[in-house]
Amino acid sequence: MVPEKQIDDFVGRMRLAAGENLQSVILYGSAASGEFHAEFSNVNLLCVLREASYATLNALAPAVDWWTRQKRHVPLLLTGEELLRSADVFSIELLDMQRRHRVLFGADVLATLTIPMHFHRAQVEYELREKTILLRERLLAGPNKKQMWELLRGSLSTFVTLFRHSLIALGQTPPESKRETIQVLAQRIQFDPSAFVQLLDIREQKADEKQFDAADVFARYLAAIQQVTAAVDRMLDSEELRGS
Repeated sequence: MVPEKQIDDFVGRMRLAAGENLQSVILYGSAASGEFHAEFSNVNLLCVLREASYATLNALAPAVDWWTRQKRHVPLLLTGEELLRSADVFSIELLDMQRRHRVLFGADVLATLTIPMHFHRAQVEYELREKTILLRERLLAGPNKKQMWELLRGSLSTFVTLFRHSLIALGQTPPESKRETIQVLAQRIQFDPSAFVQLLDIREQKADEKQFDAADVFARYLAAIQQVTAAVDRMLDSEELRGS
């Protein structure tokens, strides 16, 4: 259940604290798309300001402190100008915001945002490679079975997001659901999606992790990620060569 009352209370506190400086408050991500899961999902909020001086941030601190005491993540605070100028470096994040958002207050500043897709391609490959390296590092730190499950659950949403953006980078409109996204990319690239499907089953309480061996799931999970990363890199390079 999306905590609508908490969200409404926070918007009211922000409007009171910021006054005319508050341009927009936008809910984005799973809470805006119908895929919110109370145990695993964050309530993601974008607050767009006209200016973000020290005095402004200091004035907003009590409202943000109240929000974090509800066990929520600090909202993303940007000025309107920063939002426009960030489309080249935050293309993945801003495309996701555009795709799944709900305006809670003010103008829909995401609707008219132009995102350069050639930067998006570069960010997709960068994020896939960086997150793969981090996953290996965490594995090499010697996690036990419990820690291995935590690492799998904790990284699942990140890699599903990158799989969705891999489809976008390859010129394909991704499905709405996480499960369908994995299946469509698996058909496009020909990798084994079973570890991802099993983790989604566990997350959605359709299966128990005790049914599976953590090391086996991790091995298939890592193999799929590495295969996707290599295939996306080759396919994007091939498309760029054809276009040159």
